[in-house]
Amino acid sequence: MTQHVPTRQLRFFMTAVAPCPYLPGMTERKVFANLPFSDGAHVNDELTHAGFRRSQNIAYRPACEGCDACISVRLPVPEFEPSRGHRKILSRNADLSRDLVEAEATQEQFALLKRYLETRHPGGGMTDMTWPDYIAMVEDTAVRTHLIEYRLPSTDEGPGDLVAVTLCDLLSDGLSMVYSFFDPALSKRSLGVFAILDHIRQAQGVRLPFVYLGYWVEGSPKMDYKAQFRPMEVLKPLGWTRID
Repeated sequence: MTQHVPTRQLRFFMTAVAPCPYLPGMTERKVFANLPFSDGAHVNDELTHAGFRRSQNIAYRPACEGCDACISVRLPVPEFEPSRGHRKILSRNADLSRDLVEAEATQEQFALLKRYLETRHPGGGMTDMTWPDYIAMVEDTAVRTHLIEYRLPSTDEGPGDLVAVTLCDLLSDGLSMVYSFFDPALSKRSLGVFAILDHIRQAQGVRLPFVYLGYWVEGSPKMDYKAQFRPMEVLKPLGWTRID
């Protein structure tokens, strides 16, 4: 089914060519548009269905010459069955609390993000992010968005330590995981995979059919974790197609 993208109120632009962050030796280029404040949620819905991703008030998608390695993926929630490994990850993190909070930046979140970036993505494009940058990332939006905070068990001294955060958009047909970060010192918990599993549970709880994971790049170590989720739907020229 062809998605209707309201292009009349949008102006699309192209970025300059830059090194690809996923495939060594390759370059990338993106097409992007500013989301309108008047109808941002609806436009974000339609563009997400067409393979775009959101960053603040911008929707973008790859437009690389001679390369189509970036593939939009989403998980059909009603059909998902956790694997044995997934069940172990869920059990390992059963002690964590989950809190849905407004899209408001905090210094606690920012400190966790900096630890995550410096350990998992040293030298990456986000490593130099400042506090005002993080505020813009979380709060500059005209869509239905929120944060999910995951914490260790509380103590007599107060709430438990913040160990993971997901910035998530609420779409008409699902949850779009815009960005997740977590405590890199807790690698045995597999918090990145856990966040996806927990968002599947959230979508199941409110009967939303999909969880959108953004782009998957086959052969990129940064993206390998997405390949473990099945069934999965990928966006092809004729629409969303299921792969098992």
